[in-house]
Amino acid sequence: MRTVHVGLGERSYPIYIGSDLLPKSAAYLIKHGLSMKSPHLIVTDDKVAPYHLETLQTSMEHAGLKTVVCIVKSGEGSKSLQVFEVVMASAIQGGLDRNSSVIALGGGVVGDLAGFVAATYMRGIMFIQMPTTILAHDSSVGGKVAVNHPLAKNMIGAFHQPELVLYDLDTLTTLPPREVSAGLAEMVKHGLIKDEAFAYWCKEHADDLLSLDQDALSYGLSRGVAIKAEVVSQDEREGGLRAILNLGHTIGHAIEAVAGYGEFLHGEAISIGMAGSALLAEALGRGEGLHAQTTAMLTALNLPVVLPNHLKEDDLMAAMMHDKKFKGGTMIFVVPDSIGSVSIVKNIPEQLVRDILKQLRKGGEAHA
Repeated sequence: MRTVHVGLGERSYPIYIGSDLLPKSAAYLIKHGLSMKSPHLIVTDDKVAPYHLETLQTSMEHAGLKTVVCIVKSGEGSKSLQVFEVVMASAIQGGLDRNSSVIALGGGVVGDLAGFVAATYMRGIMFIQMPTTILAHDSSVGGKVAVNHPLAKNMIGAFHQPELVLYDLDTLTTLPPREVSAGLAEMVKHGLIKDEAFAYWCKEHADDLLSLDQDALSYGLSRGVAIKAEVVSQDEREGGLRAILNLGHTIGHAIEAVAGYGEFLHGEAISIGMAGSALLAEALGRGEGLHAQTTAMLTALNLPVVLPNHLKEDDLMAAMMHDKKFKGGTMIFVVPDSIGSVSIVKNIPEQLVRDILKQLRKGGEAHA
């Protein structure tokens, strides 16, 4: 087992990564102070529950921990105020109190949704992340929790750090190949922003990662979360540096919003966005070959790098202007300087972004 530490003073917490952790989860929960008297809400979805809910619930109840369960529908559509109300009702009806906790058993959607419930129930109770997807190695770390608004992704949320993250690699064996690739998009992103050698490692070990080789996954996930933990430790509430974690997310979030949450998995949209950021970097004179190198890494992991034709330019631009990363009407992008290094660039001209979208639609070729 590998342990990564997120250093945030009093809010510091460990990330445990290894095999066979879910059956032993109660021991970790009790070690980290879960109440033996108060009920604890497990939030999961209808795809994860048949595989992993019984294992978690059995471990907790055998140890004397009381559980309440809320199962939501799988998919980005569950990150809504309507589903938030349903989960909140489960917490109230289940008798959760200030000493209770909310446990997220699932992927990024479940983690974000359950975390927002934990942040707001009685103005904030304990939160535990138990990721079951590769993508959630990113979203489960850092304390950003939220639900979507129809006009913009993650617009309604809070910062609420987990007490611990328990990452059982055995849960990943049930993932379909498309979700494996989507999760690896965030893994390679961590290399692209802060570790050139790791970015190339992801490409070189693409086949091992796609086949869920335990050694490759254990290293890749622990290195990815360690990079994110380092950034979060320096800038918990996204005052500056933490924004580098948004590489590819400005275009990616717009793609998700315009396509309707569900057509693209989050990692797929971010992959196209990272290809777009590389094109933007080249247009700004920040390095030749960045787009080719970036897309080679992404395509090795079976990720898309071309903007689909049915997504209209005006709609994407409108969605980007709703993004939290825009201030005073100016466009702000995370742009690579080289593989493993990025900058936050302000005052990007709108026309340049439109040009990049046109190129992205053609797979990076400059348009006439």
